[in-house]
This record gives sequence, structure tokens and C-alpha cells, in this order.
Amino acid sequence: MTGGSRSTHAHRSGTPGTARKRGRAGRLLVTALALLVLATGGFGWVYLKLNGDISTFGADGLSDDRPPASVRGQNVLVIGSDARTGGNSDLGGGDKDDIGRSDTAFLLHVYADQRHAVAVSFPRDSLVDIPPCRLPDGSWTPARSGAMFNSAFSVGQTAEGNPACTQNTVEKLTGLRVDHTVVVDFKGFAALTDVVDGVRVCLPHDVYQKDLNPKRASRGERIFAKGEQTVSGQKALDYVRLRHGIGDGSDIGRIKRQQAFVAGLLKKVKSDGLTPTRLLPLANAATESLTVDPGLGSADKLVSFAMSLKDVDLHDTKFVTVPWRYQGARVAIVEPEADALWSALRADRTLDGQNASGHPANGGSGGTGATPTAGDSASPVSGAGIAVAVYNGTRTRGLAARAAERLRSEGFTVTATATASTQDHTATVIEYGPGQKERAGTVARFFASAELRPVSVPGISVVLGRTYADHPSATPAAPSATVPARDTRSADDDPCSDLSYG
Repeated sequence: MTGGSRSTHAHRSGTPGTARKRGRAGRLLVTALALLVLATGGFGWVYLKLNGDISTFGADGLSDDRPPASVRGQNVLVIGSDARTGGNSDLGGGDKDDIGRSDTAFLLHVYADQRHAVAVSFPRDSLVDIPPCRLPDGSWTPARSGAMFNSAFSVGQTAEGNPACTQNTVEKLTGLRVDHTVVVDFKGFAALTDVVDGVRVCLPHDVYQKDLNPKRASRGERIFAKGEQTVSGQKALDYVRLRHGIGDGSDIGRIKRQQAFVAGLLKKVKSDGLTPTRLLPLANAATESLTVDPGLGSADKLVSFAMSLKDVDLHDTKFVTVPWRYQGARVAIVEPEADALWSALRADRTLDGQNASGHPANGGSGGTGATPTAGDSASPVSGAGIAVAVYNGTRTRGLAARAAERLRSEGFTVTATATASTQDHTATVIEYGPGQKERAGTVARFFASAELRPVSVPGISVVLGRTYADHPSATPAAPSATVPARDTRSADDDPCSDLSYG
């Protein structure tokens, strides 16, 4: 009532001409607003819906001891969760009340030139050091050595998982600061593949129900035919989760197919056009089952990040698995090859040695080199301040003494030389205690193909193997422009190439 009275009074107090002008202006304004709503209402609704759907995890679970922020490229940790909550059990089976686990994980490094990218996969059963992580009650766990990588996501035993703990683990392992973390569950993944009308994949042979569920008594029906095909929804999920019945049935082999799938997805999205119009439906499909860090917790930030990738070339988008070897039933990360990979990413250097920082290297006009940074494998080797004990793990007399003499000449402090408990070592092993990984990597530069192994006791010990006895040069490994990465895949590779081991 008050509003109506005030409006009437205002109309009467003006002249008739003024009133007519105001009436026409009002009608024009209403018409313009109506057209604006019709033109943008869809996008506005989608943005509001996206913002309402995006879930974030708390930054209070991130470590206080983090690597420095990069002034060059950015790093995004992508975690595939096998949580069964929220309808996910209908797609992946299992108990809906089970705890969340990380089924797959990779670190995407987008180079500063925004034309190159590399995704580094972490085998879920690789042995790593897990730093202190926050529990739901606010307390923190003690650090753990030699734990399985995917156990970080399960710290706290919650249905939604612990992405902050996985991020802490990746930062400790790589020395790279993770700028953003994204967790996608079964539903989000399936919806994403539906909205792009499927992804082109390939199978080396026919696949049956028993291959997906080895507990079945019979082979069951054929679920995939040999060769190329387009999959989406449940079929796409089955493809990326498939492990048994292909190659050696290992998680490493599955990683190869997951990399091929993500490559196919990128190829499909790029071919459709990376524009806001195309991205919004993709984001809408994904965000209902997406959990991100607070820095990506809005629709405009998500779309803006995706748009920043539009100039990354498919051929220059690489997929690689962290350097690894089998250690019994688990996977060990191989040093110093892994450290060389992280050093290259810190320096914004591609796997083939190119400078992708967007700036000339060493003050030059371009080139492919990269300025060495602290911790870079190209930095000079010095043993100053590093104490190490040397043990002879072979039957070659005097081997420990000779290695110790060489290490002293390079500035190392040798605390002891002795015979190892056994003399049948083939490879040289460098054991290091808590907080000594970087220094152990420096020691490893003097021993070709040495294996780094974390132990619970303090200090660094070298157990010399037959490889050193046969080639006792102890010369620091020459830094290479290229990163020692095997099984590298490009996003534009043939979808049928290199799909499994064995």
C-alpha cells in the first residue's frame, strides 16, 4: 500500500509531458530487461546452479610446511574417488557406507607458456612417505614412511575421503606446490562422458563380465568387443576401472588405459570447441559430483581455468607415469629419475628438454634450455654438509674404502665404512632416514642406477652393489636435457597404441 500511494503522488506532482516521457522510458527499460533475461537467462541459471552444486574441501587440512608457490606454470591434482555414497554404488558396486579411496590420481602441470602440459600418474599402490594429515576431530596423524599412495585419501576413514592429505603427500613427494585439487567420483565421471556424446577408446581383445569382476564363477557376457569403439556413462566407467583380463592385470596397465581415455576425452572436447558455450554443459555435468579446493569453488573460476587451457596443443599434452619399479607386490618410485622429473617441472622444462616457461632461458632470446633452479638436477653436485656411511654389499675387497675416498673428495662427510650384513647385492641401495630424501638424492648422483629406500632410522647409508663394483667410477651422473620418462603418451596418439603391460 505504501508503495502504491508513493507512486501515485509522484505521478501527480509532475507535468503531463514528463509523465509520458517517464512512461515511455519505463516501458523501454522493462522491454530491454526482458530481452536481456531471455538472452542470458539460460547462462545465468546455469551459473547459479553450478555455484550451488560445487563442493569444496577445507583448506585447514593442508600442511603448514608447503613448497613455495611457483611463478611459472601451475599444478592441478586430479583424484578419481571410488566413494560409494550419493548413488555412486549403483555405478561402481560395493558398500554405500564404505570409506572413500582414491582409485586413480595424476598431477597435471600446465606450463607457463600455456601451450604445453604433462599429466604424471601415481600408481595407487606405490610406496611413499605420507606427512602428518588432519583428522575429522582436528587432530593430526604422525608421519608415515613406506605407505601405499592411495591410503592418504583414506586417512580419517570418512565416506568423502581426505583430498587434503593426498595433496600434502603429493607436495612432499614432488616438492611442487599444488595450486588446485579436483576430486571426481563415479557419477561425475559418467555424466561427463555422456555430455560429450562418448569417448573413442580401444581394447586389445574381447572383454567379458568376469574380467571386470574376477569373483564371478563364469566368464559371463561380452561387455567390450576388440578394437575401437565409443563409450560413455557406465561403459566408460567400466573401461577405466577394468584391470583383470588385460595384459598382466596390473594397476600400471590400467593407468595406461586411463591415460589413453583422458587423451581421448581431451581430443573430443578440443574438437567440439573450447568455448564458454561448450564448457558450461560440461561443467554442469561434472560439478554435481565434483569436490574442489576453495580456490576453484565457483563456476566462473572453474570455467576460467578451463579456458586457460584452450591453446594447449594436443601433441604437446603428454601423459607419463612417475618412474617406478616393482617391489614385491607393491610399486617403488625410482630415484634419482623421479627427482629429475620434478626438477624439470619446477623449471618449466618439458620432457624433451624444451624451455616452456614463456621466457628466454639464461638471458638469451629463446632457445630450449632452462635456467637451473634450487634443487634442479642441472645444478652442480656438492657433498658439503652431507654425512653418509658406506657399506660393501659385494665380495670385492676394498670397495667401500674406495667409494668413501671418492665421496670425501667431493665434500661428503663419511661417518663409517664397513662390510654389509650380506654380500649378494646386485644394485646399490641408498637408505635414508626421515627428512633426508633430498640429500640422499645428491648421494645417488654418484652411483649409477642406485635405488633410494626410506628407512625409519636417521642418517644416510650407501650399500654398494655389483653394479658399482663393475663400474666404480663414482662420477656424478651428467644432467640430461631430457627427463628419463618411459611410456610417454601424447593426447593425439592412436587410441589403440600401448594399452597394457604383458
